[in-house]
Amino acid sequence: MDINQLLDFTIEKQASDLHLVPGFFPSIRINGQLTHLKQLEILTAEFAKTTLVSLLNDAQKENLVANKEIDFGYEYKSYRFRVNLYLTRTGLSGSFRLIGSKIRTIEELSLPNSLHNFTKFNQGLVLITGPTGEGKSTTIAALINEINQNSAKHIITVEDPIEYVFPIGRSIISQRELHQDTHSWTVALRSALREDPDIVMIGEMRDYETIQAALTIAETGHLVFSTLHTGSTPEAINRIIDVFPSHQQNQVRSQLAEILKAVVAQRLVINTQGTGRIPALEILYNIPSIASVIREGKTHLIDNILETEETQGLLIFEKYLAALVQKGLITRETAFACSIRPEEIKKFLK
Repeated sequence: MDINQLLDFTIEKQASDLHLVPGFFPSIRINGQLTHLKQLEILTAEFAKTTLVSLLNDAQKENLVANKEIDFGYEYKSYRFRVNLYLTRTGLSGSFRLIGSKIRTIEELSLPNSLHNFTKFNQGLVLITGPTGEGKSTTIAALINEINQNSAKHIITVEDPIEYVFPIGRSIISQRELHQDTHSWTVALRSALREDPDIVMIGEMRDYETIQAALTIAETGHLVFSTLHTGSTPEAINRIIDVFPSHQQNQVRSQLAEILKAVVAQRLVINTQGTGRIPALEILYNIPSIASVIREGKTHLIDNILETEETQGLLIFEKYLAALVQKGLITRETAFACSIRPEEIKKFLK
């Protein structure tokens, strides 16, 4: 058993993740479920360390020793893996996220056609939110690549690490990886404004600095795509506001009300046959009523607007789930289990 065999097995089984932790069997995640590969041997600390360290260059080895964990991209055959190595009680461990060899389109991902609208914005902020492993990066890649194929733009991405590598299209794409191509998010995003971008993709708005930079870049006339780890669209807006000190929050509300274009909250839910997962979305456009409640600090009213403004493209998550049930794509049980507003799903699935 070597790392190449494990990566081959992950690709063959179309798993989303491979986990290597000393003291356990190698494990893969398929359709959200973790499976232990008991036909293989339990990993030893020595094997894990030797195997995982062999993937690193000298600078990455120093980074791992200094920080006890590291993120990086790893190319294998025609595939890429987003890798995180980290120290545990039993030794050096690794998580490998399989990135598809091809960037799929909005249609191929079974995403709604309305997402094509996001590629036509000229400036502002577009957010794709959801828990880890729910397809956020894949959705953003589809949007960015659609722009790449159809428009002559300069697109800058700042990622940790680079996931999808974009093909040659009509645009030029400057992909920058943290620690490989830049020393920090702050420096990379500050310098992005001096690199004549039309579009900036920020892999994740993870803290005050990256959120502040994203707002500034969007405010100065650029289109910004990014992700957040929140479960719903109102939570995404609250997360952005709450990261700022209280004395700045009124200013940030006004800023966000002006620059926000759209927020999508996405989850992958198991299909009726149990053979795969399909996306379920909540879609928020920054229509005047949304901008008003953001500006006034009344984000608790957003759920009601999501439910009542479907004609303007807004859609609450539970209504999307109900539509998937009605189309026979997911079961009622799955819809109830995945709902984030239990009372709403009861109303839509009477």
